[in-house]
Amino acid sequence: MEKTLTLQVNGEAVQLCAEPQTPLLYILRNDLALNGPKYGCGLGECGACTVIVDGRATRSCVFPVVGAVGRTVTTLEGLGSRNCPDPVQQAFITEQAAQCGYCLNGMIMTIKALLLRDPNPSDEQLRSELSANLCRCGTHVEIMRAALRAAGRPAAPHGDSPCR
Repeated sequence: MEKTLTLQVNGEAVQLCAEPQTPLLYILRNDLALNGPKYGCGLGECGACTVIVDGRATRSCVFPVVGAVGRTVTTLEGLGSRNCPDPVQQAFITEQAAQCGYCLNGMIMTIKALLLRDPNPSDEQLRSELSANLCRCGTHVEIMRAALRAAGRPAAPHGDSPCR
């Protein structure tokens, strides 16, 4: 049975009618036209659907919309803009950390959530957080370089892999 729900998404209150157990991802993409979070596996395993809920990286494909009521939801669109990207987004641009780009939403949102919790994470923390995000294109070195840059540390010179 549909219910009227009010969500706080990217700094705006949004009211909608939905089945409470509908995955948040479906609401974000289909009802709110926020296409940063992607549908990947549908099981919360790949990370493509990651959003930030109350400062924590959350897999929106397995997170019911009712769980977002009374909480703050941030999607990729809520981080920055084309003209003024968030520092994490800018780090990914600078390091050219994309090939197909499908995983980028999850990678960026995961790093952003980590930096909100710990503005100075260790290399191991960065690797650990990113380990649950899948990239089939193999841009792991560039992604790690972008994560290091976003954390305020210069990435290793090109050719020197920060991943071990």
